[in-house]
Amino acid sequence: MTVATTCRWKWLVAGLVLSPALAIAHSSCDLERPATGCDIATLDRTLHMNQLQAIGTHNSYKQAMPPEEWAAHHARDPRGAEGLDYAHPPLDVQLNRGARTLELDVYYDPQGGRYAHPPGALRKGYATSPWPAGVAADMGKPGFKVMHLADIDFRSSCQVFVDCLRIIRRWSLDHPRHVPIMLLLNAKDGHGGPGAVDPLPFTAAAFDAMDTEIRSVFAPNELIVPDDVQGKRSTLRDAVLAGQWPTLGSARGKVFFVLDEDAAKVATYRGARHSLEGRVAFVNTDEQSPAAAYLTLNDPLAEGERIRRDVDAGYMVRTRADADTREARRNDTSRREAAFASGAQYVSTDYMVPDARLGAYRVTLPDAAVARCTPRLKAAARSPQGHP
Repeated sequence: MTVATTCRWKWLVAGLVLSPALAIAHSSCDLERPATGCDIATLDRTLHMNQLQAIGTHNSYKQAMPPEEWAAHHARDPRGAEGLDYAHPPLDVQLNRGARTLELDVYYDPQGGRYAHPPGALRKGYATSPWPAGVAADMGKPGFKVMHLADIDFRSSCQVFVDCLRIIRRWSLDHPRHVPIMLLLNAKDGHGGPGAVDPLPFTAAAFDAMDTEIRSVFAPNELIVPDDVQGKRSTLRDAVLAGQWPTLGSARGKVFFVLDEDAAKVATYRGARHSLEGRVAFVNTDEQSPAAAYLTLNDPLAEGERIRRDVDAGYMVRTRADADTREARRNDTSRREAAFASGAQYVSTDYMVPDARLGAYRVTLPDAAVARCTPRLKAAARSPQGHP
């Protein structure tokens, strides 16, 4: 069933015709904690995973910089330091609060120890390492590491990639009815800071290793991968436009990964594949690519119309309710409301709870829902032709 068919003026579902009023009523249901009157069994059969809306966090692993380090950074770069002045609790705490998208920045470290001794931290008086002994030992072992900015903003609630994944998997197994969790991956490379080691580039071998680490933690039946969506279609894009995302019921209790990167890294990850055959992660790409299924469109104020168009077509979209602490400092909710109204399925924030230092700004779905039908579904139900 295509997205357009699912959202028509009248829905044909299991031999029943759902009226526009019922469709609109369902759009207010919490898809994880339904109130009386929400027919979740029907929604599980008829909704597809790209027809929900949930929130989560940006740079979900990030820990606060110690005050003295932040002050030193602020003296050099006041605006940049203000943009780094946020932090998140452990991943499982965020999931308990209702986060259904998490973001991890990964660094390639096949030999181990490449990022174990950040020179900036050593200059600030640490004898050997800024981390506790156990974490310092883990930083010396081979495997991907999770940090924001090596040598500047490098403390994470889970410093080792597979440790982050194990936390998420344990939580997922303990909550088998959760809506699908989207895990965004940024592949960090480029140049390090002054005197810092340069991150290793993300080659095809690095991406192969990343997929291998993911599969070492999650079993195949715990993942939604591009091949699951593409099925027998010639391209992933064709499958998405034909409405082949899994139903909500079949996607519950699972996670899916997205490589949120530029065109060059996406091309390296795809290699010679026509779409994403055999890969773990979906990729951020444009709507015309054979691999198109997901788009990062982070500014819902400037890109709202594109987001609405892409959601209506069947693509998965992530946007952001706030960035660089700006909205929180001004208690400006315009971007947040635009993000929700756009219909983007996943909305990221740094403020699932307010930061008391900055004010009351926070991001929650209406009625503190964990997940709801996308507002685009509600708009489609109001339209006599089934189109918003």
